[in-house]
Amino acid sequence: MGLYSVADYERRAREILSSSAWEYYDYGRERRWCLQDSTNAFSRYRIRSQVLQDVSKRSLATTVLGQPLKYPICIAPTAVHRFAHPDATKETSKGAEAAETLMVLSADSCFPMADVAAAAPNGHRWMQMYPFTDRQLTLTVIRRAESLGFKALVVTVDSPSQGLDRRMVEIFNEPHILNNPDFRLAVFEADISSSRAATAEGDLKLVNYMTEMQYNPTATWDYIRWMKSQTSLPIVCKGILTCESAKAAAHAGVDGILVSAHGGRQLDGAPAPIDALTEVVDAVRGRDIEVYMDGGVRTGTDVFKALGLGARAVFVGRPILWGLACQGAEGVKDVLDILRSQLDDVLAISGCTSPCTIPEGTVVHESYYHRGPSRGREKSKL
Repeated sequence: MGLYSVADYERRAREILSSSAWEYYDYGRERRWCLQDSTNAFSRYRIRSQVLQDVSKRSLATTVLGQPLKYPICIAPTAVHRFAHPDATKETSKGAEAAETLMVLSADSCFPMADVAAAAPNGHRWMQMYPFTDRQLTLTVIRRAESLGFKALVVTVDSPSQGLDRRMVEIFNEPHILNNPDFRLAVFEADISSSRAATAEGDLKLVNYMTEMQYNPTATWDYIRWMKSQTSLPIVCKGILTCESAKAAAHAGVDGILVSAHGGRQLDGAPAPIDALTEVVDAVRGRDIEVYMDGGVRTGTDVFKALGLGARAVFVGRPILWGLACQGAEGVKDVLDILRSQLDDVLAISGCTSPCTIPEGTVVHESYYHRGPSRGREKSKL
């Protein structure tokens, strides 16, 4: 079977992955409404193309937090790449480097940050983390990121409690995972008392420790302010879907906002990120804060719509895992190449030459075409 689209990679990955791996990657909270709508929501937006524009010279280049990128499609943080490939995030980072784009390494990586960095020494890397319960763990991850050349910290802020249901928790307790010597949550291995205590108590894979650290119900915006005081790295808050939270993030001094519904894995009543994007962009307009989006992106047209609604760049999650499962680093690169090629075509057909200069009003909600007749049309009938 040829792999010509992201949908092709999805179908092939489902055939390759074990049933439990597919369940984990494809998981959506409760009724899966948020997960499904995050993809379907793109169909509610239309592109008002402008024809007969000179689009012979186009560029997809952009910057994120000052870092130059050849195109505005990046890799979102996703957990446990080992389910898809034995070299896990090391292989993903190689694919990102080959595709010349940015990868956000998940805090739930099975390989240490140093190993991932070494696998793709010329790659662009940001580090994802949470407002961990033990601030010593937070400081440990920050210092590692600084020393290894990660250029920003992506703090997931939408998870004060665990969003996984019983079946997902059960997957991590299956014998083939617990007894696999190569499965580990390496980022949580730290020379601090809480991590050492977890290992001493028999939590050798640190799965329980990860849960205790990652889901912190006491965290507030003061935690983000404290993080800002501890590092010079830019901080991006991931998981913001409302103007209220966007404004609070701005007041806390963040450098970027990643509009995200956590892949539909946390709150099933959350809006699709593409629907929430404009609200967040408007909330921080005029401030020195970049806005990105992840969730439901499957085509270059989806990418264009997000850019047209104000996203600086788009981050992709599950499709990267599908590419990794099918063809390792080559599959990761190919998925990104497919999206990049499609985006370039949409850019030209819409009459644009750069993702940074898409005119306002190019991407509109479908309701734009269901309004009553305009005053101008009424006059034309007289």
